[in-house]
Amino acid sequence: MKTTQKKLIITMTSANSWIYPEAKNHSKTSKEIVETAIKCYEEGASIAHIHLPKNKIKKTIDLIRDRCDIIIQGGMSSDPIDERKELFDAKPDMVSIILNHHDECFKEVEMNRLHPRKELEDYCKLCRKTKIKPEFEVWHHGSVWNLNYLITKKLVDKPYFLTLFLGWPGGTWSPPTTDEFLHRIKYLPLDSVCSVSIMGPEQEKILPLAIKQGKHVRVGTEDYPFIKKWVPAKDASELVRKIVKTSKKIGREIADPSEARKIIGIK
Repeated sequence: MKTTQKKLIITMTSANSWIYPEAKNHSKTSKEIVETAIKCYEEGASIAHIHLPKNKIKKTIDLIRDRCDIIIQGGMSSDPIDERKELFDAKPDMVSIILNHHDECFKEVEMNRLHPRKELEDYCKLCRKTKIKPEFEVWHHGSVWNLNYLITKKLVDKPYFLTLFLGWPGGTWSPPTTDEFLHRIKYLPLDSVCSVSIMGPEQEKILPLAIKQGKHVRVGTEDYPFIKKWVPAKDASELVRKIVKTSKKIGREIADPSEARKIIGIK
């Protein structure tokens, strides 16, 4: 039975998995990033969250746009704003902005970077100036406080596109559980369009719940690179295909990029 909810927006990721580096199924070169984004688009993804190689950002974006209209979301929110000029100059549709400090702990790398509210304000002003939609990363309830701070200062425009992160290890970790997911979404601002990222096998339980709750989902090699327990997917497109099947089984249709743009508020 079909639901009356808005269609599901699927975000794909093609970067490496820091928590499961042994998977080794991520896109490494600009060419591989392009090909994976196209394959994910063909499987049903409407947003490509990609880590673009330095000095090839515009070229990579142009190559994707030459072949499809998938929404391009520039990642690496860990980078400070002054290191992302090349990304903003390349004019992706969206840019990822973390709403709190980075504190992540993986097998081969630790990430600790400050992102003060002044930087968040500058990000919002730059997004408005360049007409690039911010994708706000929400890691805990302090992230929501900062978002409400930006809303109060009238620095962000409705609808607010958010991605909730659960299960990512480090000081910004939160449990990838039903309780945490339901508790987190209770406090989101009105007019939020919310996607969900789960790092770990718990996504098998939480993402279907998010779909039923009318939220959107993010899947790919960066989040959880396995198609089934300890079996790496061939690439991100196989993970997109799997979540499409899950959503259709639930009865929720998939948004294409044009429909996703309307839901997110990208002109």
